[in-house]
Amino acid sequence: MDLSWLTQHFGDAGSATIGGGAIGLLFGIAAQRSRFCLRSATTEFWRGSLGPRTAIWLLAFGAALLGVQLLFTAEILDATSVRQLSTTGSLSGAIIGGLMFGSGMILARGCASRLLVLSATGNLRALITGLILTVVAQASLRGVLSPVRLELASLWLVGPGARNLMDQVPQNSGLAASLVILALAAGLAMHHKFSVKLIATSLTVGVAVTAGWWFTATLAAQSFDIVPVQSVSFTGPSTDTLMAIVNQPNLSLGFGLGLVPGVFAGSLLASVMTGDFRIQTFNDQAPLPRYIAGACLMGFGSMLAGGCAVGAGMTGGAVLALTAWIALACMWLGAGMTDLLVDREPGRLVANR
Repeated sequence: MDLSWLTQHFGDAGSATIGGGAIGLLFGIAAQRSRFCLRSATTEFWRGSLGPRTAIWLLAFGAALLGVQLLFTAEILDATSVRQLSTTGSLSGAIIGGLMFGSGMILARGCASRLLVLSATGNLRALITGLILTVVAQASLRGVLSPVRLELASLWLVGPGARNLMDQVPQNSGLAASLVILALAAGLAMHHKFSVKLIATSLTVGVAVTAGWWFTATLAAQSFDIVPVQSVSFTGPSTDTLMAIVNQPNLSLGFGLGLVPGVFAGSLLASVMTGDFRIQTFNDQAPLPRYIAGACLMGFGSMLAGGCAVGAGMTGGAVLALTAWIALACMWLGAGMTDLLVDREPGRLVANR
């Protein structure tokens, strides 16, 4: 697809911002309507149930994996342009950061993307928790916590050759895995009597991840300037957006700057149109200290792991980055251990707050 008409009117950076906003809007609407949430999926799984939340997550992940692998097959996406595959990564960061993030999302009752989506529905707990997460992430990236992050990340590094799972597994393994995941998800969706609308919105979450990779790869191929090839992620773009608003007189345009407001707008629009918007605050069942602890763990953990549950888990997992898959597995493990220690009540799934 020729994007020259877009760049001629808005330039490369402006076009990236518009694309990020449009894809964010799509993600926000789909995530709000499907109740997409890794935290809910992990609690179901570790409590011995492949329930509806697990099915929603598998539909989204399977769609993202299938779509991105088709982009590689069609040579629209090139591994050399993908940061998660072409640069040195940290296995220690993926393990430690993944465990921290998984634990944090249980305490905060939502991952970074879910907090952003919930914030737009009037959930002040999610808004405040998301802001704390963003500040801690910024401190971990460039501030007082960055030396600790760098020290932990340097414990076990892995080069680009080993980081790219596409070079380590048989050809088309990614496509085969995506079909298996989607088949399992479809079976669970039928078992739980999903509506067509719920299936569609769940799949659309993954489609948005694919769309991000397609758009930035296409824009980069047609641009004279350097355009980062990336897709949906939340911790890094959220910190950049917040710092740009509070610390810079002029905003630096880019995909992430459009993505975060787009997701917020999409979730807000969907919640208002469906009557889901309502103000929610902290209470005895949702104490502030718990959410602060979860936000701090996720803020530091996401920067150490190379991304959040969506950025590292889905977006990085869809390109078959080794560090992303390890981070995602550790998020599931960290969530399970924390749920067992903090929230486990047999037969009861804590509500998504």
